[in-house]
This record gives sequence, C-alpha cells and structure tokens, in this order.
Amino acid sequence: MTLAEERWFATGHSTLPDPAAAGAAAADAAIAGRAPVVVFVFCSVGYHVPEMLDAVRARVADGTVIVGATTSGQMATGEVSGDGVAVVALGGSGFQVRTRVARDVTGHPRAGGAAIAAGLDELDRPHRALLMICDGLTGNQHEIIRGAFSVVGAAAPLVGGCAGDHLTYVRTYQFHGGRDGVEILTDAAIGVALGSDRPLSVGIAHGWHTTGDAMVVTSSRDGRVFELDGEPALDVVLRRLGLDESVLDDEQAFRELLVQHPLGLSRRSGHDMRLLDGGDRTDRSLKCLADVPQGALAWLMESDHGALVDGARESAVQAVDGLGGARPLGVLAFDCAARRVALGDHGVEQEVAGISKELGDVPYGGFYTNGEIARLRGALGMHHFTLVTLALA
Repeated sequence: MTLAEERWFATGHSTLPDPAAAGAAAADAAIAGRAPVVVFVFCSVGYHVPEMLDAVRARVADGTVIVGATTSGQMATGEVSGDGVAVVALGGSGFQVRTRVARDVTGHPRAGGAAIAAGLDELDRPHRALLMICDGLTGNQHEIIRGAFSVVGAAAPLVGGCAGDHLTYVRTYQFHGGRDGVEILTDAAIGVALGSDRPLSVGIAHGWHTTGDAMVVTSSRDGRVFELDGEPALDVVLRRLGLDESVLDDEQAFRELLVQHPLGLSRRSGHDMRLLDGGDRTDRSLKCLADVPQGALAWLMESDHGALVDGARESAVQAVDGLGGARPLGVLAFDCAARRVALGDHGVEQEVAGISKELGDVPYGGFYTNGEIARLRGALGMHHFTLVTLALA
C-alpha cells in the first residue's frame, strides 16, 4: 500500500457486541486494504477499549494518523447507532495531515487551543482546515476554540466536535496515535490540521426558531446564566414556559424539558444555540454546557421534527455548495446529542434519510457530540443543537 493513490473517502460501521470485532468490521469496510492518510474512530463508551483500537490500527498504513473520541451515538453513510463503532477514512494524493495534542486542558484551555492549532503552519496545500476533537465535559470548550482562533485567525475554518458519553456526563475519551499504538486520553484536545489540493467547505444549520421576546443576558459566568433582563434566570425561564417550582423536583425530567427549549444567542448569521442543562434552586441560575456571554441578546427557541430535519439537510447543502462546483468526495458530520434526543428514533431516521438524499452516493460519517465546533467568521465557534458538516472535494 502507498499513500499516493487515487483520492478516496469511505466509512464503516458496526454494532457487533464485541468491541474488537466491531472495530475490525468497521475498519475493514472503511479502509478496504487501502492506505489512509487519516482514520477517524468514533465509538460509544464501552467500546473504547485497547482491543477495539488495536483492531483498527492493524489495518492502517505506517504513516496513517488515527484520531477519534467516544460519542453519544455515531453515524456512517445512512446508518446510526447508540452502541457501536463508526470509522471514517480518507487517503490518496493531495492530502496532508498534522496532529497536535493538548493534555489536562481544564487548567489551561486557551493555551491548549493555541497548542493544537500549531500543526496548521506545517501545511502547504491551498485548502486547509483545523479539525478539533475536545473533551465534552471540560465546561470551557469556548476557551479552547478562542485559543485555536488566536493562532489560526481567518487563515482556515475551525470545525469539529466534543466527545460524548451518552449524555451521562461522567467522562469522555479521546484517541490519538497510529499503527504503532493509540493512546486513550481524557481531558484532552486534539487538533487535526488537514490540508488538501482541492476545496473543502463547512456547513452549519440547526432548524430552530425564536419564541417570545428577546432577553438580555445581564449576568453570566463560567457556563452559568444568573440573570436575564435583570431577573433571576431560572425564574424567567419557568415563567416563560408556564412552569411552576415543582418541575424542579425531578431534575432529569426538567433537563429533558429544556432540551426542547434551548437558548439562542443573536449573531449576524443567525443564532448560536446553547443547551440549558438544568437550574440551581439556590442561586436561581441556569446551567449551560458552554459559555453564554454577558450582554448577549438571547431567546428561548423551539422547533419541530420537520424543521430539525430540514436543518440537517441545509447543513449538508451548505457544505457541498461551498465547494464551488467541485464534486464532493465525502462529508464529515458533527451532530448534537441533544438534537438526537429532541428528534427521537423516528426523527433521527428522517434526519439521516434527508442527509442521504441531499448527498446521493457521497459517503459521510461522524458522531453525536457534547458540542459542535464551527468558526468561520464572526461567531464564537461553539454550538449546540446544530449539525456541522465538512465537505471535501
């Protein structure tokens, strides 16, 4: 095998109960005896064992980079699973890949983000992007993105996702290595600098719309919203949703209700979405999984299955249209785990069918995340309830 063959992009997927067998099956389907430049491995918690990764690395070339993460579900060209393994591989002429890893990023998120962006300077291809795979539970992913942006600026888009654990919020894992070994990490950020001699393009869409009047975030800090319009944030949301205090007695039920009403932050290009992950009865704050800037204009959002499915299709269309007429080789997808909950099983089937219809015979793969990353210009780059896609020509 050589790395200088015809360009290709392929996916594999398996739900075999044995992680090693699942890794082997998914890798065989994606790699098919070729020499990948990079292999992405996305798997549910429980499949993130050395044996699964050993099965994958046994099928790659000497120069192949292996990266990935645990998920809240994975997808591969028309297939979606809760428990299982998805492998996305690409290779052939015209690709360059460089990787960087930042460990223990909770203590220095911005410096970690800057560190993982450094590989981009080693690429000489005309089209470049920085793919970021971050821990999904650090609570400061926006600072990692800011650090990366401080290095990359407008030179290349940032795109990627935060690792998941089926929304249990216990621990997520990230993978990095190659044929000789793959390290299983946590509290880490991985930067995959991808260069190509053909175009690449990012799509961002969600399908949510505003409801009610706009609110000003008058007090927020460290992923908490303390005040909206000068009032305790939890009280404002309860009033707007027509709920009384008793709804807080069942924390999980309240979180599931909030999945249907995320917070939308005003941006010139639309709205950045934020998952509300519960409330604190003591200080009357709202918990979020990402930064909500003080002074931001915000709305409670709502949607329905049809609009969410349309949002997924729009993301795929945006990414492909951005290739400027070049035929897409494949698409990487970073979809929000909370979108999956909001859609339910039937809605997910519709979403996948919609993406497949838009892409036709173009392969795609990715995972359900604890937060999506996409920064082109203007926006902060951290998203929830959004499908982010990266199309490669």
